[in-house]
Amino acid sequence: MSKLEKYQSFIIFLAIPIGILLGQIQIIEQYAENFVTPFLFVMLFGAFLNIPLNDYRKAFANIKFSITTVLINFVWTPILVWLLGKLFLSSSAILQIGFIMLMVTPCTDWYLIFTGAVKGNVPLSASVLPVNLILQVILLPLYLLIFGSASGTANMQEVLISITVMLLLPFTLAQLGKFLLSKMQNNDSRDKIFAKFSASQTILLAMAITAMFAAKGSSLLSNLNVVAVLLIPIVLFYMINFVLAQLVGNGFGYSYEDTASLTLTIVAKNSPMTLGVALMAFPNEPLIHLIMIIEPLIELPALMLITKALLVIRNKQAGKQEI
Repeated sequence: MSKLEKYQSFIIFLAIPIGILLGQIQIIEQYAENFVTPFLFVMLFGAFLNIPLNDYRKAFANIKFSITTVLINFVWTPILVWLLGKLFLSSSAILQIGFIMLMVTPCTDWYLIFTGAVKGNVPLSASVLPVNLILQVILLPLYLLIFGSASGTANMQEVLISITVMLLLPFTLAQLGKFLLSKMQNNDSRDKIFAKFSASQTILLAMAITAMFAAKGSSLLSNLNVVAVLLIPIVLFYMINFVLAQLVGNGFGYSYEDTASLTLTIVAKNSPMTLGVALMAFPNEPLIHLIMIIEPLIELPALMLITKALLVIRNKQAGKQEI
């Protein structure tokens, strides 16, 4: 894990007061919002550029794992999140939509770092990444149609436009960029370009959040109580899916490495991607934007605790094998 990735939660948190302070300057407050979408667009372009999509067959090398991951991420998780939203966020349809939108999008980057940290099966986790990415782009409008349109919260035309602009366009440009970079003769220069885009993800996200709070600091700040409201359903989500992964792993006879991979694949979320979509699809709903911002502040400590729990399980299994 790089230093930027290690301190991502702190950097994101620091971006909030910096944005609020900058927002006190009238000219910055007036124009800051114009920079949010470009920062996120470039960030997502860099993220897609570094996602290996050249061999989909790897995702099906382990059919059982792939199917299990897809069913949990895209069938079980939406149902679980909807139930948690109804139980704990029933007073606000906006909060429910933001919560659902965030929690049904599996992570496409740093879950691999945590998988490596717990000695999980990183190649296996990486193999399902393209499937998770494609399915969340396809299914996100469907989830919002099912869970959002029924309450009149989600405008599907705006959702589809936002997904096209903030996901499909940077994704397409990233694939074009990969093709052009593959023609470069100098492998070191090509690798440096990939590395620079990879390293810039946290900084670009922090810059987008800074610009957002500079533009809408007062409205976002007045809703910080959302952190306390969201804490219980988000933590419950992590706990339930952690237990589910262990039960599925034991039931299917997975090794520790494969179970650890399954665990992190189904718990980590893709808040940067959903933030970009939310800004365009729900431009006048700061609560939804705030959910995307604060989730990493909860997710990172949760993933660290999950990492420690998995390492404890690994050590216990290793001790039994020695006996």
